Amino acid sequence: MIKVSDTARKKIIDLMQDDGFDASIDYVRVGVKSGGCSGLSYDLKFDKTKSDDDKIFIDNDITIAVEKKSFLYLAGTVLEFSGGINGKGFVFNNPNANRTCGCGESFSL
Repeated sequence: MIKVSDTARKKIIDLMQDDGFDASIDYVRVGVKSGGCSGLSYDLKFDKTKSDDDKIFIDNDITIAVEKKSFLYLAGTVLEFSGGINGKGFVFNNPNANRTCGCGESFSL
């Protein structure tokens, strides 16, 4: 399962509305792809459709779609939003990551 913090929930709803999506029916697509300084990087975007290969989770009124192959890397992750002095953005608190880069956008297992 992937969880969504309260601060991430609020930001997701605002950004989805700005981009023409509806958080009550559309998806936040979360995935993992090759790249980044630690080997794997996170991918987050909004989507109106799901595929047969997606695992669907609902947490904090946000529907999350994750491809099955990415889910192995993301199980137990908490999606948060940071607006602090170190910069704004979504933060993936991933218990599976053994090493992350300084910016937190990539990781390795």
